[in-house]
Amino acid sequence: MIIMTNTQQQSMPNFTAIDLFCGCGAVTQGLKGIFEVIVAVDNNPYASESYRVNHPEVNFFEEDITQLDVSKILRVVGNQSIDLMVVCAPCQPFSSQNHTKNTDDRVNLILQACRFAKVLKPRLILFENVKGIIASKHSSITQKLKIDLKKLGYNHWLGPLSVDAADYGVPQRRKRFIMVVSREKNALPTFPNPTSPEGKRIKVEDAIGDLPPLSSGERSDNDPLHFARKHKPIALRRFAHIKKDGGSRFDLPTNLVLDCHKEHKGHPDVYGRMTWNAVAPTLTTGCTDMTRGRFLHPRDDRAITLREAARLQTFPDNYIFKGCPQEIARQIGNAVPVEFVRTIGHTMGESLKEQKWSD
Repeated sequence: MIIMTNTQQQSMPNFTAIDLFCGCGAVTQGLKGIFEVIVAVDNNPYASESYRVNHPEVNFFEEDITQLDVSKILRVVGNQSIDLMVVCAPCQPFSSQNHTKNTDDRVNLILQACRFAKVLKPRLILFENVKGIIASKHSSITQKLKIDLKKLGYNHWLGPLSVDAADYGVPQRRKRFIMVVSREKNALPTFPNPTSPEGKRIKVEDAIGDLPPLSSGERSDNDPLHFARKHKPIALRRFAHIKKDGGSRFDLPTNLVLDCHKEHKGHPDVYGRMTWNAVAPTLTTGCTDMTRGRFLHPRDDRAITLREAARLQTFPDNYIFKGCPQEIARQIGNAVPVEFVRTIGHTMGESLKEQKWSD
């Protein structure tokens, strides 16, 4: 993994940040050493518990962001200026995996950024989401966001960009929408060049290959997150036929093919194995369930563990997650990869530092 050196961290000014829709705290973790996150907001009780235990120094608001009075945050901020506000609104409404026909009310949550920006006046605002947010069916939301931000003086824009976290130190294919806006032209960063471009990407084996092998239902003695789900005998029979290191459900003999797959060629990643010598597929909230994607271990006959999922999202091993396994998987799958945030944060910090020195 690409980790910022102590020298780089010490050379950075201590800029301030606010983390909206913070989840379990991956963005805050990635910004450490570059920005001081002084306020964070989320309303999921399990993610909130994880956030608090990992970032006790941050003023945390466990509230519905639509009901949160911004003046509460302003009282905490006091006379400090806010250099960065990060907005990682829920991605599910914009995801290609969302096949619901009804409108998801969560699409409007991203517009809360304008309400907070009006009061807090951050120098930079970073938006991160799935690339589906720029689809034509969501154009009314993204256009309103742009119009409202420009009314507040945010006339300088980087993006929207579609980037892959795999190019930035993450052992996972994860294409994202990125946009940075600013009221000051000189404060706007350029997007960093890939730190791990094609041919130099960090692979699944690099991330999880050193973890102890496990069988179905087995637990690691030393790591509470490294435990294998207990699979049914029929599932284990299927796993035995799926080729190691990248196999799929198409390896199954006819008598073991699931009924729902017999005439269905779509969803090829379901019951698929990861590949050692490649990046992982995009992790979702069902990242430890092989019925939800290519989440079988490359070698072992089991789904990946929570520890392996956390590694593929570049969380450090000492990061603490609260909740039941299903809730922890949700937190991990919803997170922005820590190393991806670190790379972007470093670039924004450098831009702010250069402007500060030139003022």
